[in-house]
Amino acid sequence: MSESFFFDTYALFEIVYGNKKFDKYAQAGGMTTILNLAELNYGLKKQFNGKTADEITERFAGNTAEISIGDVKEAMTLKISRKKISIPDAIGYTVAKSRKMRFLTGDEEFRDMANVEFVKK
Repeated sequence: MSESFFFDTYALFEIVYGNKKFDKYAQAGGMTTILNLAELNYGLKKQFNGKTADEITERFAGNTAEISIGDVKEAMTLKISRKKISIPDAIGYTVAKSRKMRFLTGDEEFRDMANVEFVKK
């Protein structure tokens, strides 16, 4: 797999839960943002103890992309037009686009968008 991927929060959860459809992406590696890690950590803390959630989140911490003000501005334009997209995922989408990475998700809001690798459970 020669393409580079950006893991949105949906993809991060699927990787953590061991969804086989995401194995090839997890093995290839990818980037995310600190905002997606915040969403991941929050969701994990609701399901597991804090220590386990923090340890799982740390596994992805070395692969975070910086967020530029340009990414934020473009993401907020996207967020206005697609209200159901979370702010971290809107920013992640623009980060992926600006870095020429495919946006890996199973979030229905992204299904028909350009530059998306859509994988459903």
